[in-house]
Amino acid sequence: MYAIVEDSGTQIKLSTGDVLEVDIRDLDGDTFTLENVLMIGGGKGKATVGTPYVEGASVEVEVLEEFKDKKIDVIKFKRRKGYRRKTGHRQRLLKVRVGEITAKK
Repeated sequence: MYAIVEDSGTQIKLSTGDVLEVDIRDLDGDTFTLENVLMIGGGKGKATVGTPYVEGASVEVEVLEEFKDKKIDVIKFKRRKGYRRKTGHRQRLLKVRVGEITAKK
């Protein structure tokens, strides 16, 4: 069984047991639920597509680690003006493992 979820403006296809990276969020424990499920498929040969989300569907995920992504350089430059600015940014991410994919019958 697989699901396509929306998280932070991106669509992610995931299955039970997958390990993936998502944007950081406030957490109360080691698990959280993704509620924005766009599609569920692979169960009995039929796919359920939401309009825009599937009613009652959710995906449980377990947090494995919190880390920073690689550094991205941000450069501003104007020619012939002597204007140069260089800064960097490291996005904070969560590494998670997908648990149970549930759909309301």
